Amino acid sequence: MINRVVLVGRLTRDPELKKTNSGNSVCSFTIAVDNRMKNPDGTKSASFIPAVAFSQTADSMSKFTRKGSLVGVEGRLNQRSYQRQDGTKASVLEVVCDSVQFLEPKAASAVENGDIIGGSSPIENEGKNLDSLDLPDDDLPF
Repeated sequence: MINRVVLVGRLTRDPELKKTNSGNSVCSFTIAVDNRMKNPDGTKSASFIPAVAFSQTADSMSKFTRKGSLVGVEGRLNQRSYQRQDGTKASVLEVVCDSVQFLEPKAASAVENGDIIGGSSPIENEGKNLDSLDLPDDDLPF
């Protein structure tokens, strides 16, 4: 049997990091994924997929992503049941992540969310000559 899920989308809210009693990290988040089909009125529609990551992936998600971040998720679909506080049964279908890729630079999500920290936005750099930078050759990656 095959149970693989690959999604690319944006986080609908900040990731929620929790620790288990044994100290393991668990991060819950929801990904908004565009649907191929449009609504009858011609507008785009999206699916909101719950996901969960564990251990180092959970810590990285909590540290480096937030609402609006573009991520790629690979994992498996998992269904679990639990009993609510009022005694009723509930069922959850979620993606258990094997890997999460951050698909945009940190600065891009900051610009998109309007919080430039300690730098200038691409708009401020417009018109400046960035082709010639005074950097030592030792700092170049090639």
